[in-house]
Amino acid sequence: MNLELDGEVVLITGGSKGIGLACARAFGQEGAEVVIVSRSEDNLSAAQETLAEDGIEVTTFAADLSDGAAAERAVMATEEQVGPIGVLVNSAGGARRVPPAELTPDKWRVAMDAKFFTYMNVMDYVLPRMVERKFGSVVNIIGTGGKIASPVHIPGGAANAALMLASAGLAAAWGPHGVRVNVINPGATMTDRVQRNLDAESRMTGKSPEELLRRNLERIPLGRYATTEEVADAVLYLSSARASYVTAASLTMDGALTPLVV
Repeated sequence: MNLELDGEVVLITGGSKGIGLACARAFGQEGAEVVIVSRSEDNLSAAQETLAEDGIEVTTFAADLSDGAAAERAVMATEEQVGPIGVLVNSAGGARRVPPAELTPDKWRVAMDAKFFTYMNVMDYVLPRMVERKFGSVVNIIGTGGKIASPVHIPGGAANAALMLASAGLAAAWGPHGVRVNVINPGATMTDRVQRNLDAESRMTGKSPEELLRRNLERIPLGRYATTEEVADAVLYLSSARASYVTAASLTMDGALTPLVV
């Protein structure tokens, strides 16, 4: 299947690790011009080396995207040094899970900065350019915490829910201008964040991380967590010309843990 991504400039936030890195590899294999952004220069260098082993060259920029000015600089540098952004994949940031008894006003604010504003700051500078060109696709990777409330993920879930509403609104606003905005809601995915989440839940429940992992896997009808490559495949499709009539969609990827309601 020709996804028509060859030569497309793709900006991936959080592209140095996990799902973002898998997306960078997938777009690179399709011939796209890939740009990845991360806060850490070390992580960017490691990602660049890893992708180079697969014959994929990427451009990197270090930026803390919770800072609007830094987000603007990353977008401007991409457009000036690589070319007009045709695809934006937001995968940066993630609010840490916090047991309810540990919640404070600062933790709520940190969660919004880590997830909501990290995505919105980049979209605020990319979308006007896409609208002016009457072409573009945005895929926001937002956890299922935006759909299902979790006692250990209340601030992060609230940030995710806000992003889902914002994504749907932006899709409706800019669809007439040729710009699509979609959301993917991955469930538990095999990244280093899994262990951090298990540790937070362990503190709240008193159960071991190993017991919690076993229980989680038993609840998933497919019997396993998703791989980063599987999420990247979905991102690739939604970004491509093959999904040209798909916008304001929310794709849940949690192994059928959340059943389809008809």
